[in-house]
Amino acid sequence: MYAVTDPATNTVVATYPTASDAEVDAALTAAHSATAWGRSSSVAERSAALRRLGDLHAEHRAELAAGIVQEMGKPLPEAEGEVDFCVDIYHYYADHAEAFLADEPLAVTSGPGSAFVRRGPLGALLGIMPWNFPAYQVARFAAPNLAVGNTIVLKHAPQCPMTAALLERLFAAAGFPPGAYVNIYATNEQIADVIADPRIQGVSLTGSERAGAAVAEIAGRNLKKVVLELGGSDPFIVLSTDDLDAVVEAAVAARLDNTGQACNAAKRFVVAAELHDAFVERFTARLLAAQSGAPLSSVAAAQVLGRQVDAAVAEGATLHSEGERDGAYFPAGVLTGLTTAHVTARQELFGPVAMVFRAVDEEDAVRIANDTPYGLGSYLFTTDPAQAERVADRIEAGMVFINGVGAEGAELPFGGIKRSGFGRELGRLGIDEFVNKKLIRTVA
Repeated sequence: MYAVTDPATNTVVATYPTASDAEVDAALTAAHSATAWGRSSSVAERSAALRRLGDLHAEHRAELAAGIVQEMGKPLPEAEGEVDFCVDIYHYYADHAEAFLADEPLAVTSGPGSAFVRRGPLGALLGIMPWNFPAYQVARFAAPNLAVGNTIVLKHAPQCPMTAALLERLFAAAGFPPGAYVNIYATNEQIADVIADPRIQGVSLTGSERAGAAVAEIAGRNLKKVVLELGGSDPFIVLSTDDLDAVVEAAVAARLDNTGQACNAAKRFVVAAELHDAFVERFTARLLAAQSGAPLSSVAAAQVLGRQVDAAVAEGATLHSEGERDGAYFPAGVLTGLTTAHVTARQELFGPVAMVFRAVDEEDAVRIANDTPYGLGSYLFTTDPAQAERVADRIEAGMVFINGVGAEGAELPFGGIKRSGFGRELGRLGIDEFVNKKLIRTVA
């Protein structure tokens, strides 16, 4: 089940044994036992380990990046950038955990005495991670929770076992005690039992809607808190510009991130009518020229995208593309002639294919942008500050980026609404998801 299959050649490079039930139970026991460390260690001690972990990611940058490329086909410079972002995340929480977790005084108006909220760990958590950002997804879940003192059982994607093993070694080398971070090569059936196990206090999943719904159902039955970061079909809205070429460059970057395989990549380009034709012409030319030539994560991923694109064309959309599909390689393309009535318009295209919509005016652009089951991120380009504020307020998404792309940061919360999930990671909000916000009031 756990295997490294190089998508460039569709060759199995290495296989890893799936965990036995006894090994899964041992992992849960270790993580549960390590909660004693989480409750007794100081924030400063945990922060020091996080800083060392960030340093180790920097030291092992080449090894981590090479593994990411081999496991899921990411272009090497992007894989190196992913590792760099991990360093930022671990160092960010190392620098800010003490302030984030400091006691919060409350103004008491109901009687005498004083009160404050103290943030503490819940215990052992389960993390279920995807293949598209093998190191970054782990960092944004693990960093804040280890800072709090929670412990982690980590189930990585079956196609990323090499990265999973290396990360476990780095956590140990950073000084986290045995059980604080445990990797398991578990099956879906075993994971269902892990979620239900009373030693697990919460679950964080980044993945598909189907996986999120299944995990949330089991967690709900067992009264476990869940954070879900699921799919997205982020709109990229262009209402006005004094530099169309710059907007086009931003649009290309937003679509081709990770060869189009990012939940928060721009996927639906909603362009004002007066800019539409010029945008499509320049965007198409630039997108086709800028594609990295990297494969998608697997042959299966390319086949899924191919079926979606073919269905859109069958519905009446026009595909602008060059090159042939070959194994996991999928040429970049632009779909035009779409409306929100098209079935494909309501789907997530996970690859280097963009959908472009013509908007009559601002109102129509907002309507198109919001006419989706997803609500993760969004991008808005306009030269009118009042319009930017007005439209940003009306976009139904967890994140809005105005006149820029690639502006995520360790200090900024990440997450969505609707079928894109719930909860937040990163920033101040990310450390507050799996904590006991304990009220302590002294009356006299």
